[in-house]
Amino acid sequence: MLSPRRLAIPVVIGLGLIVYLLVTEIDFSKLQEISWNPRIIGWLLLALAAAAFRDVGYMFRLRTLSEKKIKWRNIFDDIMLWEFSSSITPSVVGGSGIAIFILSKEKISVGRSTAIVMITAFLDELFYVVMVPLLLILVGTEQLFPDSAPSAYIFGVEWGVKQVFWVGYGFIIVLISAILFGIFISPRRTKMLIIRVFMIPFLRRWIRAAYKAGDDLITTSKELRNKSLGFWAQTFGATAVSWTSRFLVANFILMAFTDMSFHENLIVLSRQLVMWVIMLISPTPGGAGIAEFAFDGFLKDFAPDDNLSWALAIFWRLITYYVYLFIGIIVLPNWIQRVYLKRKLIKFKKQ
Repeated sequence: MLSPRRLAIPVVIGLGLIVYLLVTEIDFSKLQEISWNPRIIGWLLLALAAAAFRDVGYMFRLRTLSEKKIKWRNIFDDIMLWEFSSSITPSVVGGSGIAIFILSKEKISVGRSTAIVMITAFLDELFYVVMVPLLLILVGTEQLFPDSAPSAYIFGVEWGVKQVFWVGYGFIIVLISAILFGIFISPRRTKMLIIRVFMIPFLRRWIRAAYKAGDDLITTSKELRNKSLGFWAQTFGATAVSWTSRFLVANFILMAFTDMSFHENLIVLSRQLVMWVIMLISPTPGGAGIAEFAFDGFLKDFAPDDNLSWALAIFWRLITYYVYLFIGIIVLPNWIQRVYLKRKLIKFKKQ
């Protein structure tokens, strides 16, 4: 049985990680340059509200995808731990594997948990694919890539922002197409394709995992192909609310310190789509060390001055990243106790 001492281990490790990242990543002296007033506080509270709406959208989507089999209180824990796992793993890795594990502990089969995680990824990428051309029509490409935006190094080669963005966008389209074909058109053919790929000699050690992935894909297809239009409207609507709220955090932070027109707010939203691709390829946990440079490079044109742009980046990271580290540390012991200790106690009483 898990003892209180063992429960304290992940908490201590998590707190240590938070302290390390705060000390190494954030220069709090920048905050001393701010002259606080009710306007600033009001807009920052709106930024916090936008971050909360992001999570509310995620919770509603998970509740719908699980067919209401997970209680709202448990959904909150699951979403926070999902965000926490994404924050402590490199952006290029993501937290999908951990998310499947978390959902499987909610009395949901591994196959169904895999289906839920796959469809959330599909909906997230679909929102991105839809929003990019829409905002390009409204904003245009001239103001989408600022001259001050940082370059990205991939495999030791420097790539310009435009190249990284369009390659990333193309990859996302390919990924969505693959999911569409694998889930909605021909899951069995996709399973056979996966197996054939892993029949290559140097990949055969993972052949069992390939069979398992193929079976999960067929399970996912059965779960989703017969869903109603209302189901998809609800889940995509929740996805749109979540991602729009996520991007509006930066808009509200900028509005706290400067007046921006509606068109300028659209530009900020558009540039965040580019920033998201840059952060997606970050090898650091949660984009640590990369996100601030991306914020400063893409959005400092809308800050009152260059010095203050770093302070705004700090607010942005505190609201969109560090808050999930703190909440995750608080939720984790309770989740472990609920999932492991209580179930073992119930099992013991039945015996």
